[in-house]
Amino acid sequence: MKVAVVGAGAIGAYVGAALHRGGVDVHLIARGPHLAAMKEHGVQVLSPRGDFTARVHATDDPSAIGPVDYVFLGLKANSYASCGPLVHPLMGGKTAVVAAQNGIPWWYFHGLEGPYEGRRIESVDPGGAVSAVLPPERALGCVVYAATQLQGPGVVRHMEGTRFSVGEPDTTDSSRCGAFSEAMRAGGLKCPVEADIRNDIWIKLLGNIAFNPLSALSRATMAQICRHQDTRALVATMMRETLAVAEAVGCRPDISVEKRLAGAERVGEHKTSTLQDLESGKPMELDVLLAAVVELAALTGTRVPKLCAIHAVTDLLAQTVRSAA
Repeated sequence: MKVAVVGAGAIGAYVGAALHRGGVDVHLIARGPHLAAMKEHGVQVLSPRGDFTARVHATDDPSAIGPVDYVFLGLKANSYASCGPLVHPLMGGKTAVVAAQNGIPWWYFHGLEGPYEGRRIESVDPGGAVSAVLPPERALGCVVYAATQLQGPGVVRHMEGTRFSVGEPDTTDSSRCGAFSEAMRAGGLKCPVEADIRNDIWIKLLGNIAFNPLSALSRATMAQICRHQDTRALVATMMRETLAVAEAVGCRPDISVEKRLAGAERVGEHKTSTLQDLESGKPMELDVLLAAVVELAALTGTRVPKLCAIHAVTDLLAQTVRSAA
């Protein structure tokens, strides 16, 4: 099996290192000091499960890799529309794209029977720009339950979680999902093949949609947000509104709000990816989290007043950050 990781940041490099440890032919695509460090020293993983170093091939030139069996996308979703030059040289006739993104994916209504089948979600696929680069039929859904951070160039700190749930958008039981799952498990990761990956998407989103924007607005960690009485209540309300939208588009995630809150609090003093992006001056990944759900709420006639309010404030925050750059 040959896998290219496009966007070998914290999650991408961690997955690449694990796959390499399991015997997969892995190629990491990165740039700058991080790329230079991985070329010289490999990927150094620091984890409570045990530290290890993976001597993985790393490059900034995808054409030097050629077609692969799987492209693992470690990029932020707001980079998908412009990732064509990185992805196209890797595409063969049967190449699958494993998109490890937060939030609602661009392929969400692909292969989904019902009144919204094939519908495009403008917030995550504006004008079809993402679908033009990443055809939905190539996509494998992937939901990440792992907390990682880049501690330095070429060094990944893994804090918690090893599960990467995968599934086909059309809910079929495919050989490409099964093969990828086996490779991930051989590398020491949990990778269940889900009958309906959309349920996992909503379960993961249940936390992201509240904690990510609130952490950017408050500069607080997940544990701090959970321990503050009023923000904990706000998170719970945002989660309930999100579950109502999920149900309106045909999903019923099997998880309670309190269980999701407890899981988030266990993560501890972890800064969300949105807060990390804000502090490092990178674009915040809010469209796939808040904007997409607000759009789905409008599509289905679901009232989400708290989500709309937080979306308005974080959208303004993103605008002011861009203006100040």
